[in-house]
Amino acid sequence: MIYRYHGSFDGLLCCVFESIARKEVPEGVSGPGNFQTSVFETRTIETDLIHARRVLVSIPQKMGAEALDFVRKAFLTCLPEKEKYIVLFLRMGYAYGPKVMGMLADGVVNALMKAVKHLTGEAHLLTGFIRFSIHDKVLAAQITPKNYVLPLLAPHFCGRYPDENFLIYDKTHGDVLVYEQGKTQIFSAERFTLPDPDEEELRFRALWRMFYGTIAVPGRENPRCRMTQMPKRYWENMTEFAVEKNALVRQAAPPAKILPEANKAHP
Repeated sequence: MIYRYHGSFDGLLCCVFESIARKEVPEGVSGPGNFQTSVFETRTIETDLIHARRVLVSIPQKMGAEALDFVRKAFLTCLPEKEKYIVLFLRMGYAYGPKVMGMLADGVVNALMKAVKHLTGEAHLLTGFIRFSIHDKVLAAQITPKNYVLPLLAPHFCGRYPDENFLIYDKTHGDVLVYEQGKTQIFSAERFTLPDPDEEELRFRALWRMFYGTIAVPGRENPRCRMTQMPKRYWENMTEFAVEKNALVRQAAPPAKILPEANKAHP
């Protein structure tokens, strides 16, 4: 049996409810974007908020609060067939209780643990690798993560810039995190594009690159170490590695009115 659901976390919890109620283990769980033709019978699972709520409440009761947080994060990972693994994990949790979190020898638990570790590690790196630019008095940044990290990034940047308006565009998943007037929202924006930087922003980017190049010690360059600490796949969205086509970036120095402490790039 293959379950088909609408792609939301509540929808996945309804898949768990159906699996338990029907006493069946699905061979696969497919969202709207990853369904493939199969020889197995398919069943469409409609999102029922009452069923989803029952499963949500039962997880911390049967397995502990840690398990609920773990499942929420597992849903954000880029693990192939993550929905199937989550359904299997929760079925195990109902059978074994809180000790399911320590069953690392089990293939399902181990796969989810590795996926969540990858998710949290990527989110942690992005808290330091994100570079904001000013666009019409709003801080804006673009990222291309493997995992869906916006919910994990929101608390960090909302706490760091409580009085600013900013947005982070996840180009990989086509979603935007917006923080405005103390309120946070994540919404779909598949056709979203950041506007071109103005002259002042280009000068600040030039200043940031100048600072990056100035503090470097040529005799201690270690490309391999740099790529270990700062993986290359993040470079495309980092100001110090970007190559601007505008000639303003090639200026020897920014105007005198621009002070170093005004740098808008996130260090």
